[in-house]
Amino acid sequence: MKFLFRVSILILFFSSASQTSAQETLPIFSDYLSDNVYLLHPAAAGIGTCGKVRLTAGRYWEDNELQTLSFHSKLGEDTNASAGVVLFNDKNGFHSQKGVQGTFAYHLDLFRGGEFNQLSFGLSLGAVQNTVDQTTFTGDPTVAQLIESDFYFNGDFGVAYHYGGLSSYFTVKNLFLSAKGNLNDRFEPLNLRNYIFGAGYFFGNEEKFQYEPSVMLQFKEGTSENYLDINMKVYKKLDKAQLWAALSYRRSFDGNPVQEVQQITPILGANVGQWMFSYTYSKQSGSVVFENAGFHQLTVGVNVLCRRPRASACPNINGSF
Repeated sequence: MKFLFRVSILILFFSSASQTSAQETLPIFSDYLSDNVYLLHPAAAGIGTCGKVRLTAGRYWEDNELQTLSFHSKLGEDTNASAGVVLFNDKNGFHSQKGVQGTFAYHLDLFRGGEFNQLSFGLSLGAVQNTVDQTTFTGDPTVAQLIESDFYFNGDFGVAYHYGGLSSYFTVKNLFLSAKGNLNDRFEPLNLRNYIFGAGYFFGNEEKFQYEPSVMLQFKEGTSENYLDINMKVYKKLDKAQLWAALSYRRSFDGNPVQEVQQITPILGANVGQWMFSYTYSKQSGSVVFENAGFHQLTVGVNVLCRRPRASACPNINGSF
């Protein structure tokens, strides 16, 4: 019985840990709608008229937390080159990932008739420390002695195209098929490659309301999982601020109704001067529900090194209020 207990604990542990490490270097939530597109797409680095600092903190089910700190900006006033960096800490029970990701991006101006028209490319390389620490485990002392740590490296490549109010992105995440150094490679797929496509369109009357519907598609090569996000974002300009709200619906399409994922995410935010604040809440439904209480995330951002606004209708180009 003691042997079976140990085996059961280990199976539960590795199943829980793989929910984080078998995904991207950074878990993909809906906070990209909080003017945080760079977390998903390296081609978004330095794409706007301002450099952007973004800090996020979230709790997405019991004993699971994520913090990110990112900065990206143009490398100079008269250059098309940009750079960015992301620091993150992702904790999932006894398993955690800490890492850094650096990005280089290049933007080509394709002006036609004075309307904003830009093609962008971005490449990110990251290093991740993958750690298992069960010293706080209160069950079997043998299991509680387990401490392991290793590094692995990966990269993302992306392309973006903007034309007026249209924004579109395509990114291949985890370019290297094998996450070398993965502690649980016997229990989870080594192919972590994920293809992400996103597109949106911004329109409306600045004196009344402005709208930005968008979609995002994900395809995970190793597990054949498919996800679709359908989003709507609404903006309202005030005298000294801009208020906005977003609603996102995510659903999986992997042909397995037993593991179907559905998620509703409302987001509230405000831009005040160079500052941005947002609160994200996600509620899961369907057959796979990790936490009935929902996921909570806060984002605080500040725009720095701002330049003259561009002839663009897209908010993630001219993001300052």
